[in-house]
Amino acid sequence: MISPARAQKLKPLLDAFADGRPWGHRIAADPVELVHRYSGARDVEVSGLLAAALAYGRADLFKPKVDGLLKQMGRSPAQFVEALTVAGAAKLLEGFVYRFNLGTDLAVLLMGMGATLRAHGSLEALLVEGLARSGTLHGALAHFTGGLREAAPLGPLRKKLGPDRGLHHLLPHPLGAGAAKRLNLYLRWMVRGPDEVDFGVWGRVPAGRLIIPLDTHVQRISKLLGLTKRNDLSWRTAEDVTASLRLLDPDDPVRYDFALCHYGMSGACPARPVRVNCLDCSLKGECRVGKRL
Repeated sequence: MISPARAQKLKPLLDAFADGRPWGHRIAADPVELVHRYSGARDVEVSGLLAAALAYGRADLFKPKVDGLLKQMGRSPAQFVEALTVAGAAKLLEGFVYRFNLGTDLAVLLMGMGATLRAHGSLEALLVEGLARSGTLHGALAHFTGGLREAAPLGPLRKKLGPDRGLHHLLPHPLGAGAAKRLNLYLRWMVRGPDEVDFGVWGRVPAGRLIIPLDTHVQRISKLLGLTKRNDLSWRTAEDVTASLRLLDPDDPVRYDFALCHYGMSGACPARPVRVNCLDCSLKGECRVGKRL
């Protein structure tokens, strides 16, 4: 975690970096693009969880998988999952494969969401219930994924679709020590905003409690800026980076995430520094590499 004095130096630079650049074009390279098809809160939270859960590997590979499922789910993904039966899930997901995940894994996710909507009225309510019980976001997410899995008829789905394979990867429970990047990404979409990227359809979770969706790009750039000294992609590192960003913006610390992540994803800030890129970077004066140029 950085010092208050360091935060005071970084804040105007990171504010301008996040707010003063045209990041909108990067939505096309992000799974959130698929969620922007919908406006209703329940449709946003259902399509968002599906997109975030499968957002691993290359975007050009997982986005067509999500796109294909959403097209079959029709105009309202929320209504679709609420009405989904075991037979319907088997028909929808027969032969589905994406890396670690098979059709049964996805059926648990979809039917778990449907059962949660019927029982609680929203997916947000399940997360809020976990937050109230545990008092921590880590505990709330564990409650959330556990509740979705428990709500789905896994036994009948296995009989129809075959064994699950990557269910723990899709809906990790217990949550473990990892950064839970895709779950935190989902929460960012749901909680903060609304703006050009995020939706702000959940009003019962304060944006100040969110944890940054830590991936290799965000971790690397955060370390270059001194936001953390940690090297791993763990929950502790995500908390450390977020604690630093809270000194910049206590009410909305993860608002910097999209800009930092896509700065790395786009190649503008590659893992192996490119001198011309560094010289053109507005953060170079506070970056460990940029300072040496």
